[in-house]
Amino acid sequence: MVVLDATIVNIALPSAQKALDISDADRQWVVTAYTLAFGGLLLLGGRISDYWGRKRTFMVGAVGFAAASALGGLANSGEMLFAARALQGAFGALLAPASLALLTVLFTEAKERAKAFAVYGAIAGGGSAVGLLLGGVLTEYADWRWCLLVNIPVALVALALAIPLVPESRAHGDTTYDIPGAIVVTLGLASLVYGFTEAAKPDEGWDSATTLSFIGAGVVLLLVFVVLQARVRNPLLPLRIVADRNRGGAYITSALVGAGLFGAFLFLTLYLQNVLGYTPLKAGFASLPVTVGVLISAVVASNLLPRVGAKPLMILGPILGAGAMFSLTFIDLDTSFWAHLAPAQVVLGLGLGFTFVPLSSLALVGVPEHDAGAASAALNATQQVGGSLGTALLNTIATSAITAYATSHLPSVTSPEEGQKVGLLAQVDGYSAAFTWAAVMVLAAAVVSAVFIKARKEDLPVEGAVAHVG
Repeated sequence: MVVLDATIVNIALPSAQKALDISDADRQWVVTAYTLAFGGLLLLGGRISDYWGRKRTFMVGAVGFAAASALGGLANSGEMLFAARALQGAFGALLAPASLALLTVLFTEAKERAKAFAVYGAIAGGGSAVGLLLGGVLTEYADWRWCLLVNIPVALVALALAIPLVPESRAHGDTTYDIPGAIVVTLGLASLVYGFTEAAKPDEGWDSATTLSFIGAGVVLLLVFVVLQARVRNPLLPLRIVADRNRGGAYITSALVGAGLFGAFLFLTLYLQNVLGYTPLKAGFASLPVTVGVLISAVVASNLLPRVGAKPLMILGPILGAGAMFSLTFIDLDTSFWAHLAPAQVVLGLGLGFTFVPLSSLALVGVPEHDAGAASAALNATQQVGGSLGTALLNTIATSAITAYATSHLPSVTSPEEGQKVGLLAQVDGYSAAFTWAAVMVLAAAVVSAVFIKARKEDLPVEGAVAHVG
């Protein structure tokens, strides 16, 4: 449910944007309100589940997620939908770590635990693909609102099974929470995203006082978060985890790939529906080649990792991903799906699998056992946070490019048909600009991996962390 919700709204977004009259500058909040709250509160959610009780946290997370989904499904304005998505992210930050921790506690025998995590990983990986297809089916044959309302029966089934079957468990020892840290980091990230959003608005731009104030405030709050983590007794993110060269490189790589990846998925969906005129269902199917690429490369990367180590794969993966995104910059009004879009998406998926499989193992290199949960959660958090910032930034770049193209070409238009064509070409120009910068971000991840990661294949833990792909 948590993974599915990151992608299901992508297909529904054009319909929701039209129904609730959401502007192009603000549409990214449907994605980023969820990923920001989820990524910003994920570490705190992990701590809460450990100390408060994993079963209790799981159940509260499920109830809250269902309630937030109902709120979003009934939204009558863009602001109400954004708020509901943020609430979904917050309850998802309780649900995801609690479910992982329960698996770790319930399956103590190594072989059984490996099997449980394999099932969990398959569901997490497949959730993205199911989200795209389900989003297409629900948007086309019911209504975009059902992309949110569908979570209610899923949550009710999970609760009905959890109450009799799942035992309670909790950690002991120091059980203090770093709530100020969680608030400061989430506010800092939200301020940055809001600054990027303001920059996309024609009457603001990058040099407006509002844009610069919010970006500046975001940077200051993130610096305050770092200072807090160095001083509090039980920090949300122990700096010793990030200070390790390999892990620091893994986190930066995760954030950069997340930034390019989330944005690319959003604009590919918008391009398929708004420019090529695909129905929501057809757009859902048209996004599946990425999943095919991920499934292939995840299997190959899992076999190669013990033989060649993490570094070669983490350089190859982003290079493949960046190449795929760069090929998407050549889209046009009548781009062929089978000749251009499908191959590019398969290569993008191959790149993602080669990147995220070694990332999850690298996050645990040399981590003391009591820090393993925080190190693993931090990897997922960096991907979500990178996705939030990347989506907001790429949406600003795309919106600005669309506006610039339309402004320069519309004065010479002489007929409604020509005006419609210029409008579509403006969108193509904007999406192409977004793909270009997404490629740059992902390519930067390859450079970071090459410079920072020094771990050899002997250093990798036998059991890696579980990382979500996409």
